[in-house]
Amino acid sequence: MHVLILGAGEVGFYTALRLSSEEHEVVVVDLSPERLREISDQMDVRTLPGIASSPQVLKEAGIKDCDLLIAVTDSDEVNLQACHLAKLLSPSTTRLARVRAEDYLKFINEVGLETFSIHAIINPEYEVAQQIANLVKVPAATSVADFAGGKVKLLGLRLPATSKLLGKRMSELHPPGAPPFLVAAIERGGRMLIPRGDDWLHLDDQAYVVMRERELNDVCHHFGVANDPVKNIILVGGGSIAQRLTSICREFSHDIHVTIVDQSADRCTFLANTSQANLVLCGNGADMNLLREENLGSSDLFCAVTDNEEDNVLIALLGKKLGAKRIVARVANAGYVPLASSLGVDLVVSPRSAAAGAILRFLRRGKILNVAPFKDDAAELVELVAQETSKVVNIPLKELKIPSGILLAAVVRGDETIIPSGSTIIQPGDKLVFFIMRSMIKKLEKLIAVKLEFF
Repeated sequence: MHVLILGAGEVGFYTALRLSSEEHEVVVVDLSPERLREISDQMDVRTLPGIASSPQVLKEAGIKDCDLLIAVTDSDEVNLQACHLAKLLSPSTTRLARVRAEDYLKFINEVGLETFSIHAIINPEYEVAQQIANLVKVPAATSVADFAGGKVKLLGLRLPATSKLLGKRMSELHPPGAPPFLVAAIERGGRMLIPRGDDWLHLDDQAYVVMRERELNDVCHHFGVANDPVKNIILVGGGSIAQRLTSICREFSHDIHVTIVDQSADRCTFLANTSQANLVLCGNGADMNLLREENLGSSDLFCAVTDNEEDNVLIALLGKKLGAKRIVARVANAGYVPLASSLGVDLVVSPRSAAAGAILRFLRRGKILNVAPFKDDAAELVELVAQETSKVVNIPLKELKIPSGILLAAVVRGDETIIPSGSTIIQPGDKLVFFIMRSMIKKLEKLIAVKLEFF
């Protein structure tokens, strides 16, 4: 596939890295020679300096042979203009645009995507806000993914020292009376692994657990993880993430008290007049005296989502020191993610990873229903439909030779949701949820007779 990426910022860089690693032909356009040089040094792609919305630059980049255009510059106007020009130059090209401004988003929603010559909108800030909102809805989890219309959930659960499951092998996690669930993967020391029956749970492991929605609270209790409702949220940084997250929280519950802290007086005035926050404070979120005076540390969820990722980690840790139950930090640099996690940040959200997940969900084709990347795309949860030609149908799972690195996590058959065991038999038309290491995509394709590749 021929892919043209406009913009070599954090989202463009990571998207180029991901697509080039899957052996697609990628061209990246940006005005900055330094950014293009960095991309050329780290991946096998073609780079082209120039203005992304220039017809001549689009032609030189090969727009007429382009299968996919991803416009992710820092300018909404440039992204929208580039997509419009791309449609005129190459009508068959699929066009994705990064759009962040609320007025554009509202207007596009009113008049339709096609009016702006785009097939889908990428909004990393919205994706990040949704990730944090999932923690509000399921406080016990460090991450949440929904499948089969919400009937199946995958939760990231970090086991406390008091958990009765610590030291127990996978085969010992289901005593009589325990709710049905499946540990799809374990993150330990920065590495992701799919456990076998003789693997066991360690302190500070993050277990990715698949369950039916109706048994969510029972599973959390079984793992010894509290799922107390969130009543008080502090957001340091009054950008689009905070504004969108506040709106989502209001849609979810009117009982949640939201406070936004920002250094800009103009931004605080704007938020006070337009956001649904209960309180807007003007001040430095890294000022411990301010946090103490306003009693901001005693929150259920403390989120540092400013544009400065170093400040975010520091601010989140200050919130924890002052008593916040859970802390979240927005971090763009991939190198900071494991460091922030090791320092005790409960959730590290990354706009570039969120954007990649959004692109992934749009681009997967065939019978793929949903995709959720994990651990910086080292693993994926994939929802698909079982085909007649698949090797997994009409045979007990225990008789299948499923390669290591691939785990069937759930089966949905009509209104029935099945957490599979060795005796489970898959039928054509079943919805299957697989947890796979990214390196195993080709083997899963052979197993299920469905292509998981991009277009």
